[in-house]
Amino acid sequence: MMKLFVDYSLIIIPAIFCSLTISDASADDCFRRYYGESSFVCVCNATYCDSAPSVDGPLPTGQAIVISSTQNDSRFQTHYLHFDIPSNESTVFQITVNASKTYQAIIGFGGAFTDAAGINIAKLSFPAQELLLSSYFGTLGIEYGIGRVPIAGSDFSTYPYSYDDFPGDTTLSNFSLTEEDLVFKIPFINWAKTISSKPIKLFSSPWSGPAWMKSNNDFSGFGHLLPENYQPWAEYFVKFFEEYRKHDINFWALTAQNEPNNGRVPGCSWNCMGWSPEDQALFVGQNLGPTLANKGFGDVNIMVVDDQRTFMPSWPETVLADPEANKYVSGFGVHWYANNLVPPSVLTSTHEAFPDRFILATEACNGPYEEPVIMGSWERLESYAHDIIEDLNHWVAGWVDWNLVLDEGGGPNWAENYVDAPIIVNNTVDEFYKQPMFYAMGHFSKYIPEDSIRIELEISDSTRSLFGTAFLRPDGKRSIVILNRSDEERMISLVDADRVDGTLTLICPARSIHTIVYV
Repeated sequence: MMKLFVDYSLIIIPAIFCSLTISDASADDCFRRYYGESSFVCVCNATYCDSAPSVDGPLPTGQAIVISSTQNDSRFQTHYLHFDIPSNESTVFQITVNASKTYQAIIGFGGAFTDAAGINIAKLSFPAQELLLSSYFGTLGIEYGIGRVPIAGSDFSTYPYSYDDFPGDTTLSNFSLTEEDLVFKIPFINWAKTISSKPIKLFSSPWSGPAWMKSNNDFSGFGHLLPENYQPWAEYFVKFFEEYRKHDINFWALTAQNEPNNGRVPGCSWNCMGWSPEDQALFVGQNLGPTLANKGFGDVNIMVVDDQRTFMPSWPETVLADPEANKYVSGFGVHWYANNLVPPSVLTSTHEAFPDRFILATEACNGPYEEPVIMGSWERLESYAHDIIEDLNHWVAGWVDWNLVLDEGGGPNWAENYVDAPIIVNNTVDEFYKQPMFYAMGHFSKYIPEDSIRIELEISDSTRSLFGTAFLRPDGKRSIVILNRSDEERMISLVDADRVDGTLTLICPARSIHTIVYV
C-alpha cells in the first residue's frame, strides 16, 4: 500500500489543489485511534492520510491479490494467493464463480455533496481538504464515480430554503443559487472532478419546492406541489441545470423527488414534498420530461421512486403505465431505511418487469434510529457491506451513500435529524476520521469499476455468515467481495469455473471483509 501525504514545498497558494507525494509504506498504513467501540477509525490530517492499493496493473500468472479489512487490526491490507490444489479440509466453505452467467452492468458508487458535507470540508485546512477529497475521488483513494447533489436545501442544511422564495413568482424571475451552492457545493464538486481520473456521474434530487408552490405553504410537513405549479416546477429544474452549467458542472441524471412518500404522511419534520405515483407520472410525462428535452437537457436521465424498496415494483409499474412518462424514465432509485419490511426479491421483480431500466441505490446511512455517530463501529461497516452485496445480487447497478462528510455530532442538520457518515471531521484539531464504513464503500467502489458485469457466485454456507458478490471488470479481471459476519474464522475455497490450475484458499478472520482480484 502507498502512503498519501502532502509535501509542503510543493504547495502553491492559491493553486487549485496542493501537490501529493507518494512514498512506500507497509501493507496497512492506517493511523489508528480507538474510541471504546467495536473497532477503530483511521486518522487523517493536513500532512498524512492512508490510501487504497491499486489493482489496475498486471497481476502475476496464477495469483490473486487480496485486499482485506478486519474488525481487530487491518484496513485495506494486501497479500497474494496462488491458485493451487484444492484443500481437503472439511471446514472449508466453497465459493464458486461462473463468468458464463452474467447479470447487470455497474454504474458506480458514491456519496452526496450536501450543504453539511461542504460546510465540514470547508472547516479544514487547505491541505486537509485536498487529502479528504483525494480519499474519496483520487486514484490513491477509493475512486468514487457518482455524486448526488441536492437541489437547494435538505435537512442537512443549516436552514430550509429554495432558489426562489418569492411567493407567486411563477416565471422564476428571482431564481438564484445561494451561498450554499457557491461556497459549499460547487467548489468541492469541481475540485473532486479535478482530482478524479474519470468523469464523475452527478445526479440531482429535490427535497422540496418553494413553500409557496405547495399545498401547505411550508418546506416540511404534509403537503404536495399544487398542480398549477407543475410547469414552473419543471422550469425550476432547468434553471438549476443552467446555473450549474455556468460553473462547468453537468448532470448525468436526476431523481424527480427525494422520498416522495414523506410529504404524503403527517409528521415529516424536514424538507419534503408529497407525490403519488399517479401524480408523478403526470408531472414527468407532461412537464418535466418535455421541458428538459426542449431546453437542451434531454440527455439527463430521469429516475423515479427515490424512496424505500417497499414501493417496488408498484411505483414503477404505476408511473410507467403512463405512456408519456414511460418515454422519459430511465431508472429507479431506492433507499435502504425500510429494508427490514420487504425482501430484496422485490428488486429482482422490478428488474424482470422493466429489464431496460436501471435500479440505483440512491441513499443510505447509519444512525437515524439510534446513536447518530459511533466512532469506530464495525457493525456499521457490516450493515453497509451486507446491503451493498444484497442489492448488487438483486440487479441494483450501484450504491450511493448519503453525506460524504459530517461533524462529530452527525450534522449540521437544521431539523436535528443527525446521522453517521464514512468520514467525520474534527475541525478543532484539523483532523478527519475514516470510519469503518469508509472501507466498506472502498471494497466495492475501488475494485468494481463502472461497466463491470456481475457474474454468478454461489456460497456453500449453512451458517449464513458469509456473503459475497462477483464481477467481471472491463480490464478482464475478476473482482469478488466476501463478507464474513461470523465471530469465527472461516476457511474459504474459491473455485472459478474457467480455471484449470486449482482453487484459491483464503482464511477469512472473524468479522472481516475481503476483495479478491485476479485474471
